[in-house]
Amino acid sequence: MKKIKNITSYTLLLVVGISFFSCKKDFNEINTDPIGVSSVTADKLLAPALTNILSANLIRNRSINNELMQVTVDISDAEGKVFRYDVRRALADAPWNAWYLELTNLRDINTIASQAGSVNKSYQGISRVAEAWAMQLLTDTYGDVPYTEAGQGKLGNIEPVFDKQKDIYLSLFSKLEEANTLLAAGEAIVPNSDPVYAGDIAKWRRFGNSLYLRLLLRISRKTDVSAQVIAKIKEMIDTNPAKYPIMENNTHTAKILWNGTNSSTTVYSSPYMINVRVADFRAPSITDFFLGTLSSWADPRINQTYGKNNVNRWGIAPGPAGYVGIPSGYPIGGAPIKQSYFYSDAQVVNGITLQTDPYTGVIMNVAEVDFILAEAAARGWINGTGETYYYKGVADAINYWIPSLYANGNDAAVRKFATDGDFDWSDSFPLDNLTAGSLSKLQLIHSQKYYALFLVDFEQWFEYRRTAHPFLPKGSGLANGGKMPARLQYPILTQSTNPTNYKNAVAAQGPDDINTLIWWQKP
Repeated sequence: MKKIKNITSYTLLLVVGISFFSCKKDFNEINTDPIGVSSVTADKLLAPALTNILSANLIRNRSINNELMQVTVDISDAEGKVFRYDVRRALADAPWNAWYLELTNLRDINTIASQAGSVNKSYQGISRVAEAWAMQLLTDTYGDVPYTEAGQGKLGNIEPVFDKQKDIYLSLFSKLEEANTLLAAGEAIVPNSDPVYAGDIAKWRRFGNSLYLRLLLRISRKTDVSAQVIAKIKEMIDTNPAKYPIMENNTHTAKILWNGTNSSTTVYSSPYMINVRVADFRAPSITDFFLGTLSSWADPRINQTYGKNNVNRWGIAPGPAGYVGIPSGYPIGGAPIKQSYFYSDAQVVNGITLQTDPYTGVIMNVAEVDFILAEAAARGWINGTGETYYYKGVADAINYWIPSLYANGNDAAVRKFATDGDFDWSDSFPLDNLTAGSLSKLQLIHSQKYYALFLVDFEQWFEYRRTAHPFLPKGSGLANGGKMPARLQYPILTQSTNPTNYKNAVAAQGPDDINTLIWWQKP
């Protein structure tokens, strides 16, 4: 038996050896895909990266931002309800994974567009703008995150260090400066590779500089950088605006039009149609705060006489008593009756609902830029009082959804709308007042900015954390001591796969919970 065993082992070894050497012969030729490609060009990576990030943003905007910021309430007394500030750790995983996956592709675009034989300054510039967008989302959501070593898994670095948020911001400023220079050359790209501007490089340059303003404003109260930040805003707007063109009207708004309505031959489908069931889309109720404020203003965005086929432009379904919302943070056990909600597909015959609306894919809009400038002017950083920028923001925000309703910020109609709604500007107002219900210039600006940021990723939440505006009512059913979460926790997988750098990040930033302030939130 022993002899037979040895013979069997020898025979098996021989067979394995023969098989190995047989596989070695012509291995590369046999295992080469005859119809595939061994490399990719920058134009093939751009659209998937941008649409995937935006799709992830819209889905999480519904489930996280809108619930925190009192746009909607997913009515339930169960645990883990975001509108109650009961934010579970697992919620942090999806945004992190989506953004980091595409961040790698955006960096690859820059690498490819920088190689000899395929150099293209516009793809380089666009990749820098898009990378700044993705990284801003990451760091504003979590705080200190992997940045310089992110996406290096293929190089063997599977445990990237966490960069400090201040260092990330300063690096993003450099990238956006570089992007502005690169895009100024106006080098052509493949139009169909660009789902945002269809190859209009001048508009990408405006978007990059507008994003630059957003980032500058966000860290402007940090004393260690405020002087240089304010000086840069002044340079961009007053001193050298020709060098830094920004968004000026809704044709400059960065967006992806869904469902075959863009100028490209490619159809980009809304994630609301792909990833959200019809019944689920209309499930959350609209809040008292969101809907009540619009109603008190007689805001045209919920006026039934506007929009396509007489559907209000935001697809809001009125309840039996009209446009009535519910209180966010209502007491447990006291669930209110849902009345108003966002229409879902097929609820309106031959109409457009919010679920099917092609205009929901906003990356950054011109109204946000207007309100950034209104705040900068009100603070005395740039010329003006803020009034002109403020009214322009009101007009541009509404005109995005109802084109040409107002001519511009000086339109008598938009000023009458503000006066009738009791949100008209006055230079006599104080700059700020954090007493609920009080009027101030910043309260006016950020109340309007809140609606301008409708559907724009987590920007309402980020801005509330920066400014404490607008004034959100606090229901007695809130968890977390009634405190707005300051961040999301790091994903659970990151804790287990990158333990050393995770622990270092927590030691530097503070406990990994929703109440730890990130760098730009700290005094």
